[in-house]
Parts: sequence; C-alpha cells; structure tokens
Amino acid sequence: MTTPDRAVERTFLFLLASARLGGNTEELARQAAAGLSDDVGQEWLRLRDLPLPPFEDLRHTGTGQYPAPEGNARLLLDATLAAGDLVIASPLYWYSVATDAKLYLDHWSGWLRVPGVDFRRRMAGKTLWGVSALASADRGKADPLIGTLRNCAEFMGMRWGGVLLGNGSAPGQVLSDGGALADARTFFAQRPAIPAG
Repeated sequence: MTTPDRAVERTFLFLLASARLGGNTEELARQAAAGLSDDVGQEWLRLRDLPLPPFEDLRHTGTGQYPAPEGNARLLLDATLAAGDLVIASPLYWYSVATDAKLYLDHWSGWLRVPGVDFRRRMAGKTLWGVSALASADRGKADPLIGTLRNCAEFMGMRWGGVLLGNGSAPGQVLSDGGALADARTFFAQRPAIPAG
C-alpha cells in the first residue's frame, strides 16, 4: 500500500490474478517491486478478493452506454485511474491470463462507455506491465498472454513495459529461477515510450 507520509513520485497498482494465495506469480511480482525506489507508491489488490460481476456487452442495446460502476468495480476503476503504472500479475493459465485478470480487462470495455469517466483518455500514457509464472521452461508458451496485455496497452495508448516471466508450478518454485530473479531486480527500471500511432 502507498505510505501517505512520504512524497510519492509515481504509483504502481499491482493486480494479483492468481487462484492461489501467495503463489509463484505474486512472489515474482514482489521480487520486482522490491527494486522500486522509496519514492514510488505501491498498491496491491487481489482480484479474487474483489469479485466483479460477469461482464455484459451493452454496446448494441438501447443507448450503448454503461451505468456508473458500483462496489468492487468502482474500487477497481478508481484504483486503475489513480495509478501511473499498472501491473497485471497473472499466472499462465491455458496459455493466457487467469480468469480474474480477463474479467477485469473485459470491464474496461464497459468503463470506456460510462459517461463522464473518459477512461481511454485517462489511461493514455500510463504504463502496463505483466508478471507471470509458467510451468513450462518454454517461454514461448506465454506468447498469447503477452499478446493480450501488449495489445490492450496499444489500444489504450499506454506505454508497454513488457512481461517478466519466471518458471514455477509448485509453491515457491520460482525462487529457484535465477534468471527470473535477476530480471526482476531491474524490471521496472525503464519507463517505456508511448507507442506512436
């Protein structure tokens, strides 16, 4: 969580999407977050603890507008807009993001159409990052997950920070992936450019 008694230059929102508490993906994200300086705020939200309703596509019904989000959806929208950097920490589940991460991204479609939110304009220029643990040593298996997140960033006019990958299935196994831990130490060091387009 962000500490209110110090000056914060930048705020990261970590969205944990694992079905397992304290799993390899979360451990890898925390290793990467440890490399952030003290003037960077951090907020950590576990999507499983903030269940969203099923996403309903209203684009072609009535006005095509969505009602203002309430409850957990409002909390997630506000946290998303307040952060300058978003980190979706999702294990590789069936070659893509976990269910809770996908549902969160689906709700972006509604937030784009809520009157007065101006979601797309307010997301532009933020940075989207990913962190994922996968059971396979073949990192190419994560290409669909990477593509999902990268394309979301591009569509929203966000910077794309990339995805930190680690190998791990059994609890704590990612801590044996020396390459991933080394990458984690400097993962957030760069501030990617906004893509032209």
